[in-house]
Amino acid sequence: MTLSRRKMIMMIGGGAILAAGGAAGYAITRRPQTAHAPWENPGDYSDPRMAALSWALLAPNPHNRQPWLVDLSQNDTVTLFADPNRRLPHTDPYDRQITIGLGCFLELLRMAAAEAGYRTTQTLFPQDSDPEQIDARPVAQITFTADTTAQRDPLFAYVHDRRSNKEPFDTTRTVDANAIRQLGRATRLQTGFGGTIDMDDIAELRKLTHEALRREIETPRTHQESVDLFRIGHAEVDANPDGIDFTGPMFEALRLTGQFNREVAADTSHFAYRSGVDAVLANTDTAMGHVWLVTADNSRESQIAVGADWLRVNLAAAGLGLGFQPLSQALQEYPEVEEYYRAIHARLAPQGSTVQMLARIGYGVQVGKSPRWPLENRIMHV
Repeated sequence: MTLSRRKMIMMIGGGAILAAGGAAGYAITRRPQTAHAPWENPGDYSDPRMAALSWALLAPNPHNRQPWLVDLSQNDTVTLFADPNRRLPHTDPYDRQITIGLGCFLELLRMAAAEAGYRTTQTLFPQDSDPEQIDARPVAQITFTADTTAQRDPLFAYVHDRRSNKEPFDTTRTVDANAIRQLGRATRLQTGFGGTIDMDDIAELRKLTHEALRREIETPRTHQESVDLFRIGHAEVDANPDGIDFTGPMFEALRLTGQFNREVAADTSHFAYRSGVDAVLANTDTAMGHVWLVTADNSRESQIAVGADWLRVNLAAAGLGLGFQPLSQALQEYPEVEEYYRAIHARLAPQGSTVQMLARIGYGVQVGKSPRWPLENRIMHV
């Protein structure tokens, strides 16, 4: 679960008033100093692999865990691994969502390489894989070959604009049917795209996603998994630029006055928790359309393909100016959400396929970039 800034203001009943001066005032106005640096000059490396990787690490991924590790010890080759320390064992027990995030990474790597005049050849799971859990074996090996005819992808232009928008959408502004068609045309692999702007469909999917999110928040172990990943204030975000970030003057003030910390967020008896649950759940009710991806099977290879197409749909949404937020709670495979898993599959994949990703779309305010670890932090061997 991710709490939006606007919702967090509601959560604490209108915010904190702090007479800030001197050092306190400076702390409140501080922004992360290094956590957004990877967005500033991606591609600024002489090694084409490093250049492409510096773009790839901007890919979307669950809870912003950034689960990728790379080995560059072989010439002209990138070997991708999943970082076992970035798993989400409670909400993603089989690492399906982590694998999809790695698929997003690989697709953005391919796009960035082509932009620079390199063709990539990708071998998935060269030592096989475990359907139960991602392990120490490589996820993919990618070779780079200089090729001036490598086809550049027009969606690459929207990498800097791509966001996961966790703010409310404007419910007075409808999404055009042509937008759904354009999002569907963005896919390129063997995944099934679906989308709707029908208000009856939207109402049903709002209800399903709302209740599945509530169940995740009200299940202690899954909620705590998110709380443990809260990064509150600029210092925490700079120190650990992954997880769920809370920065800006409001959060700095709440942190300094003790009104928002991980203990408060985990305390179900606290006013902030109760108010926050209602506020966060309200976001699902502002969906003005939904899009999803379905696969015939649930293999690791299919999950990687979903990641590639999910990145492309997300970039296409950015190009259309659409807000886009994944809502994965009803797709997760832990027992407490099984009824919602069954309901969403009955609705979106009645033939027995797997619904891999689901998002709400609409028009909303612009949101900032997510923090990122620097590329050098994600390299195992050079």
